[in-house]
Amino acid sequence: MFPIDFCHIPVSIIKRSAGRSAVAAAAYRSGTKLINEWDGMTHDYTRKGGIVHAEIMLPAHAPPEFADRSILWNSVEQIEKARDSQLAREIEAALPRELSGEQQLALVRAYVKDNFVDKGMCADFAIHDKGTGNPHVHIMLTLRPLKENGQWGAKCRKAYDLDENGQRIPDGKGGWKNHREDTTDWNDKGNVEIWRAAWAAYTNRALESAGRPERIDHRSYKRQGIDKIPSVHLGPAASQMEKRGIRTDKGEVNRQIAADNKLLKEIKARITRLYRWSKAETEKPQTQQSSLTALWEAQQQLNAPRTRTGKIRALQESAALFSFLQANGIQSMQQLHEKIADMNSRYYDLRGKIVKAERRIATLTEHGEMWEQYNQYKSIHKQLAKVKPEKREQFEQRHSRELILYDAAGRYLKELKDNGEAITPKAWQLEIDQLAAGKQTDTLAMKSMREDLKAVERLRKTAEQLSRQERDKSHDRGPER
Repeated sequence: MFPIDFCHIPVSIIKRSAGRSAVAAAAYRSGTKLINEWDGMTHDYTRKGGIVHAEIMLPAHAPPEFADRSILWNSVEQIEKARDSQLAREIEAALPRELSGEQQLALVRAYVKDNFVDKGMCADFAIHDKGTGNPHVHIMLTLRPLKENGQWGAKCRKAYDLDENGQRIPDGKGGWKNHREDTTDWNDKGNVEIWRAAWAAYTNRALESAGRPERIDHRSYKRQGIDKIPSVHLGPAASQMEKRGIRTDKGEVNRQIAADNKLLKEIKARITRLYRWSKAETEKPQTQQSSLTALWEAQQQLNAPRTRTGKIRALQESAALFSFLQANGIQSMQQLHEKIADMNSRYYDLRGKIVKAERRIATLTEHGEMWEQYNQYKSIHKQLAKVKPEKREQFEQRHSRELILYDAAGRYLKELKDNGEAITPKAWQLEIDQLAAGKQTDTLAMKSMREDLKAVERLRKTAEQLSRQERDKSHDRGPER
């Protein structure tokens, strides 16, 4: 079966309170020049490269003029009066490199139409591909429902609390108890999972139609039940540094994760083969089971080396095998099978600890890098606040990369705080060091299993050689008369 890749699909809200605007986001995503009529700011990203395709898709009852990007998003900005308004929802997803540009576009259109436009949302998507192996799509979605007449509807309405008889409940102040109720189900928490699952399904369908074996899964490796440790998303800054040969913390984490995954895969495959072989041996009648003593003796005779170096290596292997059997008190095939079963349990125990540690290290490393990124560009953000209004646009264009990275890091750290996690860079690094030390110990224990595995593999190889010899003799004798 072809490996299934985990796809990261972030879903976020563009909020005015975070200093963002729907017009600015749309201009940046589409690589166009747009003026935000709400605050008078011009956002010019016509020099931005890597924009493969940008398109607006509308529900049937939307005003035709909304096909104009400026009109659509300025309409959104104007209807939202509050300074803390939520303006748009954004979904970002990686596009399969295995699909052609036309196939990628068809995939995005089908996904956007079925999951958002048909539900009443206006969608503005842009496909980005700078030729660096990371094609992806940005999908901006409206948050307000549209009435049948094409006017914006309310996001929520007042709903009265009712008692068991369906009657309004007095609030004791001359009014009635009530609560706010969304006019659509677009903000339901479960939607994010639905949209992510749908993207995986639509992508896999497109890959299948294109005759490609690759598949993706929106669930994490842990949720998929896969023992593979997921790599860390490098992000644009780290990615560019790695391409230039500059090693980054995230890059180092990914290289270690790759090495750990390779080791886990190797050990698991070897244990599985030996477990199946020893189990098959124990299930044979007692008279047909291989004798460990006979196997050990046969090992020394079969393929006897002729060179001095070969003889020394053979003696060392024979001594290692003898030591392994003696140290573990193994005298029968049943005892050998039980030992391999113990090794299998030990493997799963170590693997669980290694995977858990690596995942936590990856998380903490990302925390630390976001903290560093935030502080690195904080001064640029402070300078922006002091820039005169007439020079603000020029400053933003000149420092767009730094400001975007600062905002991204700020949102990341704010989300951590909102989730109840303290911003403690020193504690993060201390925990990383402790986890790395513990993981190193567990990894060494995992590697030491290789020697025991080699010993058992030699027995297995000898058993298979003897079995082949017996079959050859039987074949030479021919059928009995």
